[in-house]
Amino acid sequence: MKDASINVLGGVLEPCSTDPVTGFFRNGCCDTGPADRGVHTVCATMTAEFLALSKYLGNDLSTPRPEYGFAGLKPGDQWCLCAARFLQAHEEGAAPRVRLEATHRATLEIVALDILAAHALGGP
Repeated sequence: MKDASINVLGGVLEPCSTDPVTGFFRNGCCDTGPADRGVHTVCATMTAEFLALSKYLGNDLSTPRPEYGFAGLKPGDQWCLCAARFLQAHEEGAAPRVRLEATHRATLEIVALDILAAHALGGP
């Protein structure tokens, strides 16, 4: 079961990525629901800096894991990040750019809109 697909701006949640296919539900959107304990709701464009930080913190997103059908991420890929990891990256000065229209409103329970807006694609 998933929550309503509403973005942080109050509009309809736009897709994040279908190549690679992202999202907790692997539907290309940063949808969430009660089963998504990691709150994978921030649509972000990967950077080498963020991928290195994530690997250092124990979540290696760049190494392929064929046994899970995961090709590994590279800079430029869009991916639904855990809201808390995005906030941590922000605090470390390594936050990637985000697509507000594709970032689920549940993110706002963890990350303030002004922080997201500061990292918005095309902004600030």
